[in-house]
Amino acid sequence: MSVKVVATNRKAGFEFFLLERFEAGLSLRGSEIKSLRAGQISLSEAYVRVDGKEAWLIDAHIAPYEQANRFNHDPKRARRLLLNRREIRELWDAVRQKSMTVVPTRVYLKEGRAKLEIAIAKGKKLHDKRQVIANREAEREIERHMHRK
Repeated sequence: MSVKVVATNRKAGFEFFLLERFEAGLSLRGSEIKSLRAGQISLSEAYVRVDGKEAWLIDAHIAPYEQANRFNHDPKRARRLLLNRREIRELWDAVRQKSMTVVPTRVYLKEGRAKLEIAIAKGKKLHDKRQVIANREAEREIERHMHRK
């Protein structure tokens, strides 16, 4: 099973507590998949909107494909996520009841198909982010001291 990671959302792990992860297929047009294979995607502002029946990837930027000329796609269009009913219901319940959000964490190609890893997430407070930074700095200091000896 060959997996090629195309893009990751590194900011998601810093801004949110990532609780449960799902793998979703992406419904893309021809010029979008060509551009995605070339690594021309950004998830930095992207989020997932879930209504009761469908899930959509919003504000993900897939750059226009150079050779597609007039048949090109809109770079910021909403893209449907391919999930089964149980997964959509689980996401919907988390968003509606527990005041969680759904964020995309990475895009990858799995056996030639575009897949999106999404996570149910809870927003971090400022003190949580500071704690993460402090822990990271402490680990770096320990690593430096271990490396010197």
